[in-house]
Amino acid sequence: MNQASPPPAFARPAFVEEAKSAFAAALAAHPDVECVDALIVDIAGTLRGKRLPVAEAGRLFVTGMQLPRSVYLMDVKGEMVNPFGRGFGDGDPDGTAWPVPGTVARVWGEGPRRLQLLTTMRNDDGTPTAGEPRAALERALARFADLRLTPVVALELEFYLIDRARDANGAPQPLIDPRTGLREKDNAVYAIADLDRYRAFHAALNEAARVQNLPVSAASSEYAPGQFEINLHHQPDALRAADHGVFLKQVVRAAAVASGFEATFMAKPYPDRIGSGLHIHASILDASGRNVFDDGTPQGSDALRHAVGGLQALMPESMALFAPSVNSYRRFQPDMFAPVNRRWGYNNRSAGMRVPLSPGEARRIEHRAAGADANPYFALAAVLAGLHHGLVDRIDPGPPAAGNVSGEPDLALPFTIDEALVRLKEARILPSYLGEETAALYGETKRLETARFRKLISPAEYDWYL
Repeated sequence: MNQASPPPAFARPAFVEEAKSAFAAALAAHPDVECVDALIVDIAGTLRGKRLPVAEAGRLFVTGMQLPRSVYLMDVKGEMVNPFGRGFGDGDPDGTAWPVPGTVARVWGEGPRRLQLLTTMRNDDGTPTAGEPRAALERALARFADLRLTPVVALELEFYLIDRARDANGAPQPLIDPRTGLREKDNAVYAIADLDRYRAFHAALNEAARVQNLPVSAASSEYAPGQFEINLHHQPDALRAADHGVFLKQVVRAAAVASGFEATFMAKPYPDRIGSGLHIHASILDASGRNVFDDGTPQGSDALRHAVGGLQALMPESMALFAPSVNSYRRFQPDMFAPVNRRWGYNNRSAGMRVPLSPGEARRIEHRAAGADANPYFALAAVLAGLHHGLVDRIDPGPPAAGNVSGEPDLALPFTIDEALVRLKEARILPSYLGEETAALYGETKRLETARFRKLISPAEYDWYL
């Protein structure tokens, strides 16, 4: 008779000691905390984990935190979908998650006084478990170390503030202007008055970012009522940049609730309004700290163009990461500031890859494909994979676009989640950056999520066909 093997002894990773020291310093700085949230980020970008009384939190650094390995493989509604039999099919075994250095912070907002920290689940041999989004970014980033190059990245996140009340059909409604009492209806892009009208929200957001050590650099109103963008500082630690992107969503939601609103990162909450994106800025430094995209000319270096070429080459394989749901693909329309092709250009927002106006030393690429609903780890991993692929293979991106190219759809790109998941399943290059098993688990989880969604009958379907 076959017998299951006993669980292995806990092998504590070396990085845990650094995390332990930072945690001790945080406790000393905040002696009033009552508990600690130990977190993971799942495939959908949702924070999950356990809340421990502060007196029990020390064991995180001794034996780690035991969680089902399937915790990474939930759909967007938190349902276990059992991809490739992971979950129900294998008895739902535990793995051990360990604290990640540099992620401990005080939590702002509702709930008990607490600290939080990220954890990473490790296999018996110390490698990250398959399906972990942060580990996928870690794998992609490691390819640059082999070239003695360092990506410098920054994330920009768009979102809508919406009324807590839905309309009669359950759809979101724009905010009610606190000055007039009337529902917002006008676009006011870059309007300072919008920031003033919702200053309570922005003040709460800035305070939350300060408390949670998030490097917010700017805020602006966007191209629809209640839509805003928050920028994070660029930094040479891509893992930390993605961590900040995850926690920026957390504090935006918390600040919205504290101000009497809700925040949504749905890619396209209104059919006739602009969608919300996750824009990723990236440059690359060599071992001496020089930006390899800058050669002293206004056009930038060959490395810049090769990097753009790599992003173009991997975009079809990457769309399921940039646009992870049925709704995500509603963003991609002409004149809606979301790319419908793989064109690139200088200072041109109609192109999917934009080289912004900047001094030479700040020369960078802005990648504009990902929606606000994308998981920051996966989206950034796909961008880094494209950059690396282009640099290594010296891919020619073709001439830069001139004028508005948003009405020129690229038929090589998938524009439904079903097509995008097929492209990911058939991908030859991207999985080697993410991890083959992780790419497959992501694709299967999203396929099962989409199938579950399609079983639902909407009010519109009854209205049209009953």
